[in-house]
Amino acid sequence: MREFRLKDDFIKLGQLLKATGLVSTGVDAKFVIQEGEVEVNGCVCTQRGKKIISGDIVTYNGEQIKCL
Repeated sequence: MREFRLKDDFIKLGQLLKATGLVSTGVDAKFVIQEGEVEVNGCVCTQRGKKIISGDIVTYNGEQIKCL
C-alpha cells in the first residue's frame, strides 16, 4: 500500500489518481472512474469529484493508496 500526503483537507478522486501516477491524464481518470474501476474504502465509486480525505483508501488496478 502506497501513501499520499494531502496538502489540504481533501483532494478530488480524479486529481488523486493523476497525482499518484495511476493514470496519466484527467481524461483517463474520468473514464476509469465512470467505468466503475475505482474503489474508495472498499466500495466502487463513480464520482470523479468525490472528496478524498485523510484515512481514505483508494484502490485502482491492484494498487492501493492511503491518504494521510
